[in-house]
Amino acid sequence: MLEDLNYTLFYALNATPASPDWLINAAIFIAKDVITLVPLLAVALWLWGPRGQVSAQRQLVIKVTMAMGVSLLLSWVMGHLFPHDRPFVDGVGYHFLPHAPDDSFPSDHGTVAFTFALAFLLWHRVWSGMVLMGVALAIAWSRVYLGVHWPLDMLGGLLVGLSGCLTAQILWQIMGAPLHDSLQRGYRTCFAILIRKGWIRD
Repeated sequence: MLEDLNYTLFYALNATPASPDWLINAAIFIAKDVITLVPLLAVALWLWGPRGQVSAQRQLVIKVTMAMGVSLLLSWVMGHLFPHDRPFVDGVGYHFLPHAPDDSFPSDHGTVAFTFALAFLLWHRVWSGMVLMGVALAIAWSRVYLGVHWPLDMLGGLLVGLSGCLTAQILWQIMGAPLHDSLQRGYRTCFAILIRKGWIRD
């Protein structure tokens, strides 16, 4: 039943040779490049921001990093426990993005994007989480549209991301404060010159 739903949704979303070139090109950009927002935004939140909010931002970055690590580990385990070929490997639909014929479930891109969005939704602001959830959904759509993933690969990424965030919250309660203090000390030592120049926050 789930496999039938997977096929039905895939055929409804997958591009065809008749699809507009501009839409395929936009999907390729979203599928390949938009994910770089994740590390860039994390670095920006750590280095800059209003002085009164920097500590909270850095706690968020640490939580996000923990959630991402847990999520990617879960994704790797699930990929080995429940291997599933990509659509183009099975000769299903149309394929517009070169990709290795490795296992597709759950989607690593989906896992990263949904973990990031859920983290902001849970630990930052609802509006920022909703914006990033929109970005995550766009990434999920693009990779199905281009034929490198099944829709349920993306649902798997969402569920893995939620599990990663919940686990990270538990870990934060256990070790968050000392971890935050240790990373702060290491950061201030390594980047002391840049901090003194005022280029980045203390």
